[in-house]
Amino acid sequence: MRKLVFALSFLLLSSHVWALDVAGVNVAPTVAVRQKTLLLNGAGVRKKYLTVKVYVGALYTERKVTTPAQLLADPGEKLIRMNFVYKMVEKKAIVEAFAEGLENNSPGVARSAEAKAFLSWFTADFVAGDTVDISLSPDGTVTATHNGKALGTVRSPALAEGVLLIWFGEKPADGSLKKGMLGEG
Repeated sequence: MRKLVFALSFLLLSSHVWALDVAGVNVAPTVAVRQKTLLLNGAGVRKKYLTVKVYVGALYTERKVTTPAQLLADPGEKLIRMNFVYKMVEKKAIVEAFAEGLENNSPGVARSAEAKAFLSWFTADFVAGDTVDISLSPDGTVTATHNGKALGTVRSPALAEGVLLIWFGEKPADGSLKKGMLGEG
């Protein structure tokens, strides 16, 4: 009996190495960013109007964080991955959502040249199945890709923090998604 309990405990504790299914999206347990392996910190669903699933958001970090303060203080690489599940999200809606998130949580950054550059990268609509990655380096470099295609890069520690605060600030894009990406979901 002890062996069975031990085996079941081991399986439960080691289950983090397998991919996680969130709203039909296979969320990878790890990603590689700039020759570092980042671990899935948490994932959740971005909803609009409480029921419309827009994308599955995942936060990847070098070490586990459970609060926005820990996330902002963490000196490691970070990656936010958005796997779109809604049939189509127009580029205008994405840019407006990012701009609103910056304005709500980092008003000084929202009006900066770096923020304008960041927002200008998103020139295409996103459709179900698309993946958008936003990586944030310890030196403040922000990089975005859409289905693996580079959208842009800018180095600005203030923008890097502002981008994180879109999801993890006092007025996040989606409170439930924030909790999920911090591993509380």
